[in-house]
Amino acid sequence: MTKNSKITAEPWVDPDDPPVWTEDHFRRAALYVGGKLIRPADGTWTKPGRPLSENPKKQVTLRLDPDVVEKFRATGKGWQSRINAELRKALGI
Repeated sequence: MTKNSKITAEPWVDPDDPPVWTEDHFRRAALYVGGKLIRPADGTWTKPGRPLSENPKKQVTLRLDPDVVEKFRATGKGWQSRINAELRKALGI
């Protein structure tokens, strides 16, 4: 049997020594009232969330030819944004 070198379990954290909540953590935390979500969390424990955009993108499912996707992916990071730019250019917007 080969040895698994990856550690898959989270390290044990002493429940009697919890992390200290700051005002920033409370501001970013999800807010529930009676089990109903009033405000979703903004970010994670260590990183604040991204600022809200005035014109947020919409997530869609789009089927493209494999060669089109590979050509854009080959251009590197940000390839989805480049597809968006090309679509805007083709539509004249």
